Amino acid sequence: MSALTVINARIIDPASNFDGLGTLRVEDGMIAALTPGAAPAGAGGEVIDARGLVLAPGLIDMRVFTGEPGREYRETLQSAGEAAAAGGVTSFVAMPDTLPVIDDGALVDFVLRRARATCKVNVLPAAAITKGLAGEEITEFGLLKESGAVCLSDGRRSIQSSGLLRSAFTYAANFDLPVVHHVVDASLAGDGVMNEGLFATVLGLKGIPAEAETIPLARDLQLAALTGVRYHAAQISAARSVDIMAAEKRRNDRVTCGVSINNLSLNENDVGSYRTFFKLSPPLRSEDDRRALVDGLKAGVIDVIHSDHDPQDTEVKRQPFAEASDGAVGLETLLAAALRLVHSDDADLLTVLRAMTLRPAEILGLPSGRLAAGAPADFVLLDLDYPWQVKEAELRSRSRNTSFEGARLAGKVMATFVGGRKVYGLGGEPA
Repeated sequence: MSALTVINARIIDPASNFDGLGTLRVEDGMIAALTPGAAPAGAGGEVIDARGLVLAPGLIDMRVFTGEPGREYRETLQSAGEAAAAGGVTSFVAMPDTLPVIDDGALVDFVLRRARATCKVNVLPAAAITKGLAGEEITEFGLLKESGAVCLSDGRRSIQSSGLLRSAFTYAANFDLPVVHHVVDASLAGDGVMNEGLFATVLGLKGIPAEAETIPLARDLQLAALTGVRYHAAQISAARSVDIMAAEKRRNDRVTCGVSINNLSLNENDVGSYRTFFKLSPPLRSEDDRRALVDGLKAGVIDVIHSDHDPQDTEVKRQPFAEASDGAVGLETLLAAALRLVHSDDADLLTVLRAMTLRPAEILGLPSGRLAAGAPADFVLLDLDYPWQVKEAELRSRSRNTSFEGARLAGKVMATFVGGRKVYGLGGEPA
């Protein structure tokens, strides 16, 4: 692979807190050097003049659902890779909610081989905690890790049995595998379809109380402390959840949590007149909850921002709100939507990028997510002020159920590199 030098870039590296003009040198798919200031003389190979664009580590998305295997009509690994590359995501964790479920080493191996053959970005398989995602019998964690699983998760499902979860945590701790768990009490959530409150009452829809999240979260954190597992609350949505996580983090440095970009940038009012593309799990909550999540991100309580990319076909989304499926696609809009926080001065750029690069890499034990010599050359060139509008017809995902349809955003990926190779370029990007 030929050498590559990117000059005149505003380099932002959350791992070193570097933010300044510099040059990035790539050799054999790895970062060879990051040099502040002007380019060193005599750099061989291809040279890209970034002309002041931001150069940042490629995003690592910790929660992506695909349809492959079994539901390729919703999303394939290839189409997810195309969407990811366009959104600046160079690695994503593929949830095990497929057909069949990724609960066997051979299926982990299949996903890895299929991804290498068809996908432009790095695919990191998550293996199921329980067989068939049924919440009844744990899988063979050791074999799944040997096959290449980076973490354990039951995806959209939440394990209701505390006894089973304790056993799973104990077993996972033996293999030092992180457990990524979706926290919801099924009996409290019941038939609810949106955030419980006045707005749900006005719409005549059944609500989901915050306690459906906070109660299982508190339980999980106690079991994590008991077993010593590396625990990651997949996504929190309520202000009280931020308080619970903050308190536990003062006692246990092996617990982390994530938030969906949907819950970080939207609220229950966006449901509007029964708009099913805003039917999500966890539901969009109040503006006070959203503000608490932003404060939690700035305080370091929330570690990760992810897309919660969940493709759904037209048949299950074009339904009455109460009957429609949960989920929205988000790989292509993750970064631009997160930049809303930067443009509104709610959070600084380093904080936002850290939650989508360095922290996911640290949680999963990856060498990427940073711009350091010896790290994989996974990076993006970004125009922070590039104006664009989300148009459903232009999305690369096979499904078009976006929560940001018609949204006007500022910030666009100009080019995406994986292993030093360009996998995406917007027309007019530096060459």
